[in-house]
Amino acid sequence: MHHTSLIATIVAGLGLAFVFGAIANRLKLPVLVGYLLAGVLVGPFTPGYVADQELAPQLAEIGVILLMFGVGLHFSLKDLMAVKNIAIPGAVVQIGAATVMGLGLAVALGWSVGAGVVFGLALSVASTVVLLRALQERRLIETGRGKIAVGWLIVEDLAMVLALVLLPALSGVLGGEAPATQGATAFLGGGVMAAFAITIGKVVAFVAFMLIVGRRVIPWVLHRIAHTGSRELFRLAVLAIALGVAFGSAALFGVSFALGAFFAGMIMAESELSQQAANETLPLRDAFAVLFFVSIGMLFDPMVLIREPLSVLAALAIIVVGKSIAALVIVLAFRRPMSTALTISVSLAQIGEFSFILAGLGVSLKLLPEDGRDLVLAGAILSILLNPLLFAWLDRILPGMIAKERAAAGEEPAITAAAQPHALLIGYGRVGKAVAEGLKGKTPLVVIEDDVERADDLRKAGFETVSGNAVKPEVLLKAGLDKATHLFVAVPNPFEAARIIEQARAANPGCEIVARAYTDADVVLLKQTGATHALIGEEEIAKGMLARAPKKKPAASSGHH
Repeated sequence: MHHTSLIATIVAGLGLAFVFGAIANRLKLPVLVGYLLAGVLVGPFTPGYVADQELAPQLAEIGVILLMFGVGLHFSLKDLMAVKNIAIPGAVVQIGAATVMGLGLAVALGWSVGAGVVFGLALSVASTVVLLRALQERRLIETGRGKIAVGWLIVEDLAMVLALVLLPALSGVLGGEAPATQGATAFLGGGVMAAFAITIGKVVAFVAFMLIVGRRVIPWVLHRIAHTGSRELFRLAVLAIALGVAFGSAALFGVSFALGAFFAGMIMAESELSQQAANETLPLRDAFAVLFFVSIGMLFDPMVLIREPLSVLAALAIIVVGKSIAALVIVLAFRRPMSTALTISVSLAQIGEFSFILAGLGVSLKLLPEDGRDLVLAGAILSILLNPLLFAWLDRILPGMIAKERAAAGEEPAITAAAQPHALLIGYGRVGKAVAEGLKGKTPLVVIEDDVERADDLRKAGFETVSGNAVKPEVLLKAGLDKATHLFVAVPNPFEAARIIEQARAANPGCEIVARAYTDADVVLLKQTGATHALIGEEEIAKGMLARAPKKKPAASSGHH
């Protein structure tokens, strides 16, 4: 099927990812496990069909572009500047610490210092896709902790762009293959410094271009297309801008696709159409993110676990334990709370796409032995598998830890409404805010909100608030579900809402449950799980319009009796 390798790769990747993702979900495992296993099955190290090994990583790169673009849409330059004091030194020190640990392992394995530097750098940089997926699933991107993690990621991204440019220039000095003009003389003569200066210059030129030209052109194009009234053209414009800026930034300025896409999203975020742009790219973003995990699975040779078990465990320990402890110490040194330090540590306890690129470059320059690349891949696969389990552990301990931190700071007031009959509202987005304002002063009200900053805003506005995810029974219990007369579920995700309603109905059968829905299918799902009413936006708008329509048909005038 060589003439249709693109179609075959997409079909095999998405089809098997769906099958194994569903099996993983059924076994209460993270769906990522299924996606990675699908990749192993279509990879060259297992019998049967082998997907195109050049196409799969390119498809995965589209996933990285769309994901970073989506993050940029929820981020602003102000957010980036707000975390620079911790993200820049934090990322640099953590990269340095991980590189030293990797160098130590490489020397113990009998490799050269050059191999150790490449190996250590490959173990130091977290996967964009894994980190952002974890943060998005927990709606942490827009929280203080999430902003530090994203800022940290951007600094790591820039550091790896520099490393990819400087490695060929330093290759001769580090003991690898160097072009004829390179070597110690060129190094002393400023070849490396010139490469460094050019790279920095290109990054600065790219940022300046985006802030001066992009800031004017991108929002202008979006508004012009929005005024055409064509949703299809608007969606196309968003995708063209995201992919075009990412590709152009790499081709013209030498920065990574991911960084280019992030800036495109950040510029677009200044437009009031940014939320619509985020919604339009979501399905494609999810599909290509799945192909990213499949492409990682394809690179993995399971036999390395049998050939080099101790080396694999040592590499994994550096990624999951060493890097995490380094990040934890750094964040605590900046006097940030333990909840923030643990979130950053767990977020960074994995490696991904840049690690493969670095390892591949190291092998091509004869700096890194092929065993080194196998260890990087094994470490990546195993750390990506472990990361959701670490986040699950974090999800369990974090609400209590945040509550203690707030209590210690005198910020966590007692929830008195929960002890009496009250209304309980879950989610304080646009819908939740309108409900809360409508109920204020009419009935005792408790709000559950998992976004830490929104929860702070709620408390300042005088609402009794419980921080946490309402899917967890302990959070519902803290909010006094057993005493609630009415439950308003205003979370946008219908599957999450259904899980909340199911638990609430079991714990409090007499409670009236009102939920928001987007489609007729959502209405059916929410009512099946126990909602008393499921309201759909279009229906309520139609009712509002009809309420303002003429009440009675005017009588026709007649010329004779």
